[in-house]
Amino acid sequence: MFRKILIANRGEIALRVICACKDLGIKTVAVYSEADRHSLHVRFADEAICIGPAKSTLSYLNIPAVISAAEITNVDAVHPGYGFLSENPDFAEVCELSGIKFIGPRPDVIRDMGLKQRARTIMAKAGVPILPGSEGVLASAEEALALASQIGYPVMLKAAAGGGGRGMRVVRSENDLPSLLAQAQSEAAAAFSCGDVYMEKLIEAPRHIEFQVLADEHGNVEILGERECSIQRRHQKLLEESPSPSVSPELRKNISDRLRVAMKSVGYTNAGTVEFLMDENRNLYFIEVNARIQVEHPVTEFVTGVDLVKAQIRIASGEELGSIFRTPVTLTGHAIECRINAEDPRTFGPSPGRITGLNIPGGIGVRVDTAAYTDGFIPPYYDSLVAKLITYGKDRDEAILRMRRALSMFVVEGIHTTTSLHDRILCDENFVSGNFDTTFLTKFPFSGNGTGH
Repeated sequence: MFRKILIANRGEIALRVICACKDLGIKTVAVYSEADRHSLHVRFADEAICIGPAKSTLSYLNIPAVISAAEITNVDAVHPGYGFLSENPDFAEVCELSGIKFIGPRPDVIRDMGLKQRARTIMAKAGVPILPGSEGVLASAEEALALASQIGYPVMLKAAAGGGGRGMRVVRSENDLPSLLAQAQSEAAAAFSCGDVYMEKLIEAPRHIEFQVLADEHGNVEILGERECSIQRRHQKLLEESPSPSVSPELRKNISDRLRVAMKSVGYTNAGTVEFLMDENRNLYFIEVNARIQVEHPVTEFVTGVDLVKAQIRIASGEELGSIFRTPVTLTGHAIECRINAEDPRTFGPSPGRITGLNIPGGIGVRVDTAAYTDGFIPPYYDSLVAKLITYGKDRDEAILRMRRALSMFVVEGIHTTTSLHDRILCDENFVSGNFDTTFLTKFPFSGNGTGH
């Protein structure tokens, strides 16, 4: 087992990794920007090193600074969390060359999974269903026009690298395609330093489903069920749950069996998530692999009883899955996660600032992952996540009721948060009945004062 781990991240995920390390008796090193000097991950780590100013490109994304901190503190391994450097194959490679274990997939695997067309090919070979689309990146507008005519409009243009909705355009007619292709390529180049774009058939009003993967370094792969992630705004998830109310046991087994073959074929190791779109007939189609731990991993931990972050660390130290948890994994009960963001729930405008009052809900079946505290500051430089509120119940109805109870007791003063929006979503009859898709929020009436909660 590792002696000391550096956490190349901030906020709640840095605290989450610190907790896992403490459970395993491992020392921790926090890195922080000047804006995060008073953050809780700095306070609770065994050591902490400032790696630069507030701007993330000069601190959390600064590979030389992070590696220097790791070498100075003589760590055995680096946990990247999610975001920042977590899916950067160059960072994973530098860790390897520096004799530091990267807690995640190998650099070559991260690189392959980051190239969405390469990932599509791998999945197709393993029998995982994929959307009709281009076999590679689009070389010209003429090629794009010919392909769109073949598969039929509407189509989706997507950046071959990156995610988060950037470099994506919906095309509904051939007249719009050339200009939208140019826009997608330009946005992809600006966001990911790669202007390559590919095409897929667009599924109107899909559900967004993802499967959790854990794989050890001995060739064993386990699929830990799926998560429903359809409640989102502009491709950014707001609420997740497991299991999905739209996935049958038969479909879960079928996709899981195929994913084991696919992930084993590429030598995948550690944690990862395979994302799918579901059409109106409940057919799943692969879209991409996230080669890291996900923000929404706690819902899977609740329904499987597996600590995914501890599993990541133990896998990276050489343990087999069978020694970490009992396989095959079974799903029990239901869990829901609400992402509480520092945003006005009416406009989604950011709301950084000082927290003047805070009440964290508790009770049976409630978990809160957060780095917030009274008099703590939510800086404007990073994502707006304040906390992840997770509830668990014997079934979906109980998980919903516990979430409504927890939201009513979650008080954040001094800034706007999205708790009131989540409460209204949890009360919506379509959500309660499981009748929703990724267009849910576009039809949802926004109102409320956006303050207090």
